[in-house]
Amino acid sequence: MSWVYLILAGLFEIGWPLGLKLSQTTPHKYAYISVAIVSMAISGVFLWMAQKTIPIGTAYAIWTGIGAVGTLTIGILFFQDSASIWRLLSALLIVVGIVGLKLAH
Repeated sequence: MSWVYLILAGLFEIGWPLGLKLSQTTPHKYAYISVAIVSMAISGVFLWMAQKTIPIGTAYAIWTGIGAVGTLTIGILFFQDSASIWRLLSALLIVVGIVGLKLAH
């Protein structure tokens, strides 16, 4: 169950930068700042739950990796962020690292 908590933590980790971005690009500034704050809190709780059985370094690296690659993907798909080959290859390296940490556990 800890791995499920960790994946949920990573997905909610995507929510706070998305909330902050939307607070800058829509008229609903305070609503999206609230979304960001709630996402941070939920993400932290799930990370805390995951760390009960997953080593802290593994949990933290996977949590931030999911957040980073997920946010990068949303930026490319919805905010016209660059999808250069170097950005995509770098994201792939993060994913390979996440899989490696899971397999090494």
